[in-house]
Amino acid sequence: MKIVCCVKQVLDPEIPPGAFHVADDGRSPEVRGIPESRVIDSYGENAVETAVQLRDEAGEGEVIGLAVGGEEMDDALRRGLALTADRGVRVWDPSWGELDGITVGLILAAAVKALGGADLILCGREASDVEEGVVGPAIAEALDLPCVTIARRVDLEEGRLRVERETDGLIEVLTAEPPVVVTVTSSDANVPRMPKVRDVMLSKGKPIRVLGPDELKTGVSPGPRTRLRRLLEPEARGECERVEGEDGPAIAGALLDRLAREQVL
Repeated sequence: MKIVCCVKQVLDPEIPPGAFHVADDGRSPEVRGIPESRVIDSYGENAVETAVQLRDEAGEGEVIGLAVGGEEMDDALRRGLALTADRGVRVWDPSWGELDGITVGLILAAAVKALGGADLILCGREASDVEEGVVGPAIAEALDLPCVTIARRVDLEEGRLRVERETDGLIEVLTAEPPVVVTVTSSDANVPRMPKVRDVMLSKGKPIRVLGPDELKTGVSPGPRTRLRRLLEPEARGECERVEGEDGPAIAGALLDRLAREQVL
């Protein structure tokens, strides 16, 4: 089974919320006061784990990590290699500039074609930075493939894929014939493994193949279909009143009295 797994590099979600600010361009976040760090998108990492499990379950096949972007995306691809993906491929041209989710999906679809197709294309359910969730469906539309979203578990059964997906608090169980696109959410079934030291070291030396627009052989326009006009920080509103007292019981009593006056209790 040939599996292509789409990944992305994002700002580390462990960065304290207070360090995030709107950049000077008014349309992107930036980190201030502490060093900026980036990691592979968490749902993308779940997708890589799913891909590796399926390959190992089948006893054969190949897992290809695929990303759109500049050299900063190599770290996400190498994380996939450390999780034992077989190859890493990055698609980029500096002239592309800003890309939205739909355009990224179309470029990824063209890259899958350039790689000779795939039996299964996996993506995270959404990227943790923009949370649009459109890349997977855009790939499926461009390749005219079925798409199963928000999958919590994917298994191989007699050449078919058995997919469990979340919907409105329920679990749906579907079967799909490859080729198919599946977007993956986090669950107990796809918790990323802890990479072995040997695999981490090997991942650092593996080459990342770079595909340019000439190799994609597609008429996809590099311009975004949608554009973020403005990003705003929420304004802090409300008043804060300090309740004082000689000791803990006195402070608690004063707080209860105040809440009673406000008819909260």
